[in-house]
Amino acid sequence: MAGSQSFQKRENEKKKQAKRLEKQKRKEERQSGGTASHDEMIAYVDENGNITDTPPEMRAREEVKLEDIVIATPKKEDVEEEPLRGRVEYFNADKGYGFIKDATSGEKYFFHITAAPADIAEGRIVTFELERGTRGMNAVRIALAQ
Repeated sequence: MAGSQSFQKRENEKKKQAKRLEKQKRKEERQSGGTASHDEMIAYVDENGNITDTPPEMRAREEVKLEDIVIATPKKEDVEEEPLRGRVEYFNADKGYGFIKDATSGEKYFFHITAAPADIAEGRIVTFELERGTRGMNAVRIALAQ
């Protein structure tokens, strides 16, 4: 019984043997090709980040001042945000919160009593700014509109 193997086992052995032969053949091809010099193995990266086998041209570098670099978002002091206008849709003084409906977009924003003036009430027109909270955008710096 020691000599009996299933068809699948014989096929797997044949595949393993074919892989070994292929690996040996590739190893012999590499060895017969000779060794490459270190200069042939060096790769260069051009100014665009592409890998090439030719060294880059040496040229004078342009000086860049730190102040000239512009980031995608403008600096906070350069942008003056206009406060949004809206109407107090709901307000509960006992619970200490309410909702303001934006006049332009129609979105409703949560606000806490600490961010609102003392005489705020439902139906009043207010100006406010938005700030990201834990559950979304919140109305802050609320003032009654004239």
